[in-house]
Parts: sequence; C-alpha cells; structure tokens
Amino acid sequence: MTRRHFAKMLLATSGAALWPVAAVHAQSGPPVRPPDLADAAAGTYVGDVISDSKGSSKSDVTLTVTRIGKNVVRVTSDYPRLPTVDVVLTSAMGKILQQRGDTVFLLDRANAHLDVSFMNEVSWAGTRR
Repeated sequence: MTRRHFAKMLLATSGAALWPVAAVHAQSGPPVRPPDLADAAAGTYVGDVISDSKGSSKSDVTLTVTRIGKNVVRVTSDYPRLPTVDVVLTSAMGKILQQRGDTVFLLDRANAHLDVSFMNEVSWAGTRR
C-alpha cells in the first residue's frame, strides 16, 4: 500500500481526521462583523429635490448611500446641487438618523423612506429602490 493510498483511505474512513482540516479552513476566511446602522442604510434611493434655496425642485434624483465605516455613510447623488457628505449615524424610535453635523439624515426603516437636508440649502426626499 502506498502512502497516497493510505492517506486517502484514512481521510475517507475517519471523521476525526477531517475535523482539523475543516476547522483550519473555516478560520481562513475574513472575519465576519455584525451589521451596523450603515449597513442598514446603504443602498440606492430615488426621489425629488423638494426644497432648494437657490433653485427649483427636481424630480427623479438618485441618492446613493454607501457604508464607509462603522455607523458612517457617504451620501452621493446624480444631481450636482446635492453635495457629497459623510454622515455619522445613530438610531432612535425605529429610525436611523444623523448623530451630529449640518446634514439632516432621517431614514424610516419601516417604509424605506429617506429625507436628507444638505446644510439647510437643499432638501431631498425619496425611497429605496
């Protein structure tokens, strides 16, 4: 009996021989982190600019909310009047909102409705796509 044949037979007949290999393989992947508020808020939203101190309203504006850190998102848009902002998130009463700063971010998780006001100049409202 060759060593190769013996090793195949040992692995095929012994569950104990497979356990260390499976344990090592399971540990070799990236660590799994628990989801946070940024994960829950991340996504694509479509809505309207509902208030603009320097211009008119605009329909069908897309906002993209991207997780960039624990409980931190970056909000970008396909409309040049809406600036790119980073928002630190917290939660209250079933909603996700900004923890601090000039940008108002309010996500109602129950109906996936997002309201964002950028530095008190432009407001946008829409829903997750």
